[in-house]
Amino acid sequence: MYMDHLTALHGLPVHQFPAPGEGDGPMPAAEDVAWRICSADYEASEIWSEAVPDGTYEGQWDRFLKTVDLARVQALVLGGGAYSSEGPPDRAVSELIAAADRLTGLKALYLADLTPEESEMSWIVQGDVTPILNAFPRLRELGVRGSTVGMAADEEGSGLRLTPLRHEHLRILRLENGGLPGEVARAVAASDLPALEHLDLWLGEEFYGCTTTLADLSPILDGDRLPALRRLGLQNSYMQDEIAAAVAGAPVVARLTALHLGLGTLSDTGATALLGGQPLTHLKELDLHRHYLSEPMMQRIRGALEPAGVVVNLDEREEIGEGSGRYVAVGE
Repeated sequence: MYMDHLTALHGLPVHQFPAPGEGDGPMPAAEDVAWRICSADYEASEIWSEAVPDGTYEGQWDRFLKTVDLARVQALVLGGGAYSSEGPPDRAVSELIAAADRLTGLKALYLADLTPEESEMSWIVQGDVTPILNAFPRLRELGVRGSTVGMAADEEGSGLRLTPLRHEHLRILRLENGGLPGEVARAVAASDLPALEHLDLWLGEEFYGCTTTLADLSPILDGDRLPALRRLGLQNSYMQDEIAAAVAGAPVVARLTALHLGLGTLSDTGATALLGGQPLTHLKELDLHRHYLSEPMMQRIRGALEPAGVVVNLDEREEIGEGSGRYVAVGE
């Protein structure tokens, strides 16, 4: 459920660009949907599927460029065929950047919309997203699923990368990982993103490539960076208790409206530290869903925050089985 296909992006419903011979009726207006581009018959082991004539990702992309009024496209979702376990999406990224002068209205982009049936998170090989942000200086929203450093990617230099940069219009950045490289977290913290309101980082597990530390996140938590930040997610982490303790005293929290610390290994230890820190009653939303909290702790959190009007999400309580530990929601 944490890696379902997107149904909406930038407030627009996702619409699958039809394969050859499909969707004979009129297509929606270019600006009314988020266009999902993928090969016509995608299999996780294939980058360019040949099952449907002209239905490869490259063929679909070429048809999309020729069929849709590109200047009016507001949102794009790249799926199977552009991303797989075989290597970085260099070709798909190059084609996207080559069309930047025609995609002049693009506001939102989501990379690697794949489900576990198509590819496990740890097998989605990303590349350098810096050129994409540079090519689309007016982009408002970027979502990236996957990372893969050294797990499935054998090519040197593969894996999610970001160079610190300035981007004046980006408002939402989501990096969904089973293992977030520390270099990427540090690059986000070092970037000049004056308009960024919503940052969501999935940190994942060490086994799947997470090298991000609390020190890497400190410029964000200290409030020294990202002046417009109002919604912060530090989720899906094997060190969720430590993150909660750091957030408890983080200056940035005072200006947040929403805080998301779910999907990871949060226990009563982390929740106790969180409640024992600075007041959280100014928040509109505290999302801790998919956690390892006890029932008494859940009641304590609700009692402390819900009377102040904070919407608290404590759904999906996990229990530690005999002989087992705590796990993040998305690693593999």
